[in-house]
Amino acid sequence: MSLPETESPREFEVVRDPLWNTIRLDATALRIIDTPEFQRLRQIRQLGLAYLVYPGATHTRFDHALGVYHLARMALGVLGERGELRGVDPVDCRLVPYAALLHDIGHYPFSHALEELGEELVSADHEELAGRFLAADGIRAALQELSPDAPARIAELIRGRSSSPLQGLISGSLDLDKLEYLRRDARFCGVPYGEVDVDRLLNAITLLPDPRTGRVEIGIHEKGLSALESLLFSKYQMFRNVYWHHAVRSATALYKRLVHDALLGGVVTAEELVGQSDERLMTILELRAEGRTDAASRRVAERWIPAVRRRRLPKRAMEVPADDLRGLPGDGWIADPALRDRLEARLAAELGLEEGCVLIDYPEKPRMLGLNLLLLRRAGPVQRLADDAGRAGLHLPRVSDDLYLSARAFRVFTTERREISPDRLFALLALSEADAADRLADAEPLL
Repeated sequence: MSLPETESPREFEVVRDPLWNTIRLDATALRIIDTPEFQRLRQIRQLGLAYLVYPGATHTRFDHALGVYHLARMALGVLGERGELRGVDPVDCRLVPYAALLHDIGHYPFSHALEELGEELVSADHEELAGRFLAADGIRAALQELSPDAPARIAELIRGRSSSPLQGLISGSLDLDKLEYLRRDARFCGVPYGEVDVDRLLNAITLLPDPRTGRVEIGIHEKGLSALESLLFSKYQMFRNVYWHHAVRSATALYKRLVHDALLGGVVTAEELVGQSDERLMTILELRAEGRTDAASRRVAERWIPAVRRRRLPKRAMEVPADDLRGLPGDGWIADPALRDRLEARLAAELGLEEGCVLIDYPEKPRMLGLNLLLLRRAGPVQRLADDAGRAGLHLPRVSDDLYLSARAFRVFTTERREISPDRLFALLALSEADAADRLADAEPLL
């Protein structure tokens, strides 16, 4: 988007977009977009390796960021027309669109997958990394023209730690990120599940005081409840059919194992993962792993990279609904990376597979399935949705939890086709963490 030096600075530019038709970018947004840090987002796919399952899912974080910026300007316009911004710091009002534009600036390659590796391997999530990118010369200079402390204030908005009443537009139960990605992801995956009544929701958002603390925050008017219910079911359908689709989770597990072994073998450091694009990281791993003799690096070069390049996805050996694990101790301790690694190694040995060829997948509940907004009824006090008891409608937080359990599954993938009886593995998952650790040290077969 850079202009020749002979041209005058741009006041605005209009970009055509398949979702929102036209997105008007002001001069500050254009300066941010022209930085190398922001241009990197063109090379990070919004849905990671989902394109191996949904070929159209090659849209990027760049496209999505422009869309969220567009929605932020629309939301501020609605609130401003109703006079609801009079009590809000004018600097916050100016910064919110740029926080929306920059909310994904810290993303790892292939989007969220690397954050699932855990803090022992990858120490920060993309929201925590955002501050580092906001300090880059070009972005910092553009933001500081708005306010000297703009980079710090935007970092707080992105992390969900701002005291601004507008925080909920950037990070919250009804943030603009969700409204944008659901529609964009559905469009490019070619599925009919992500339709959201954005106009209705934007016109229903309002600033409300929390009845317990008095703090003003983003809430919703009762007239938007039907659209909010539709949003919740759209999220459920997208998680069930796209984000947590068995083949998408298989591809994600494969990529996580690739990076896990690359870190284990010293092919790459955790710090070197920051700031890479999708293809650049794959190329770095490919070149560095070649010729190394340690077992982890050899798996990277000989097994995992070819599997990604040729779409050789691990197969399902077992799959059960998350609800079947409810109440079992293993529902909690399976998230312990050390214990999970031991279980994977034990299963590989008993199934006659090489080390690393069993991959357990049990996605954690994402914040994006949470839903506990302040609600303004046509009559009655302001309440949290959780306290509203579903009066004249669904109890949305409870429904959200039920839908989450319905969409989530516990899976075991193997690189060669195998079958695992759930009953045998459930005997282990029924044990406490300490007893499970002892059982894994026992020579008696699990299967």
